[in-house]
Amino acid sequence: MKRLLLFLYFYSVMNNLSAEVIWNQFRGGSAQGHADQVLPLSWSVESTNIKWRTALNGKAWSSPILAEDQIIVSNARTTGEGNAVLLEVISLDGEKGSVRWRKTLFRYPNLPPIHRKNSYASPTPFYDGESIFVHYGNLGTACLSKNGVVKWKKVFEYSPVHGSGCSPVIYNGLLYFSADGESNPCFYAIDKYTGDVAWKLFRKSNPKKSFSFCTPLLIPHVNGMQIISPASDFVFSYSLDGKELWRSNYPGGYSVVPRPVYLDGVVFVSSGYDRPTLYAIKTDGRGDVTKSKVRWETSKSVPRNSSCIIVDGALYMAADNGVVTCLDCKSGEVHWIERVAGSCSSSLFHSRGFVYLTDETGSTSVFEANKRRFVLRSKNELDERTLASLMAYGKSIVLRTEEALYRIGN
Repeated sequence: MKRLLLFLYFYSVMNNLSAEVIWNQFRGGSAQGHADQVLPLSWSVESTNIKWRTALNGKAWSSPILAEDQIIVSNARTTGEGNAVLLEVISLDGEKGSVRWRKTLFRYPNLPPIHRKNSYASPTPFYDGESIFVHYGNLGTACLSKNGVVKWKKVFEYSPVHGSGCSPVIYNGLLYFSADGESNPCFYAIDKYTGDVAWKLFRKSNPKKSFSFCTPLLIPHVNGMQIISPASDFVFSYSLDGKELWRSNYPGGYSVVPRPVYLDGVVFVSSGYDRPTLYAIKTDGRGDVTKSKVRWETSKSVPRNSSCIIVDGALYMAADNGVVTCLDCKSGEVHWIERVAGSCSSSLFHSRGFVYLTDETGSTSVFEANKRRFVLRSKNELDERTLASLMAYGKSIVLRTEEALYRIGN
């Protein structure tokens, strides 16, 4: 009965979304990019519905989250003292946009090498209702109170390529994250109260390029819950106690970024670089399910970076060049394909029948979640570079650019 209730709870959260979703992690409380509020459809630099703009000293591509009435962002800034970098977390007042507190967590005297599109604070924090968890990949992980008091700090060393990108996920007392580096790629589960390692599982694969950056997703399984974790060459499913349930191969896939999405017993996964392919995989398997559980696949205009969105049985995905495709979740049939935006990395966002896509110039296109045809509602320019994904806060949107954080209302 307990397992059935867990299944029904997660199914209702991720598919019905009947209640307002608290944006406590990357892609919101559903982990799928959905909100259920009447949100603004139009704005510009000069528009009166920009409630506030707060400049942030530093650079980070992590997305904002909500911790009750606080907006939380991780950040990285240089000190002007050589090549030192400070990794910090910032709390802003949701109503006013003013900084409540700012806590430096880690300091490195020399800037580690990263990709030109990455930052030193790309993973998005997680709020579990009691504590704030901030992750910087191999540069550090920390747990703080809602008031910014540090509870613990740890460094889990591995050898990333191009920096880090996996956001942490909290469930049932454990913090999960992938550590797919240059060598010995693995998956961690650590105690959220102490930061101690509960279990660590090395990937059972031998890819030519072993580095990836994907945020895991927890979904139902026949025996309770499972952790979906895409890595190089394979997507893995793990039990909550650190056992591999199943795996599915995507040959040559690496540097995987898009977070999976889930519907009706099927998970949708992008294989990353060089030739991204989207796979629809049934999630009730055991062992190697490459030949038995893949329902369909496509390599046409599949994202390397942006996470997809599912609305009413249709999957929307944005390729890196801004081409959006609407697919049928069951068959993979293309409903429509349209060039919507410029180069984009942020994930798709949905609320009340509208899909939002922010490209790297800070332009947000809003179009109907309509599988019959593409209908553009608005195109909104901020003229500030951004790779971060949107957050819903009440009846407003919070958007992070390279320079600032915006709250945009109706």
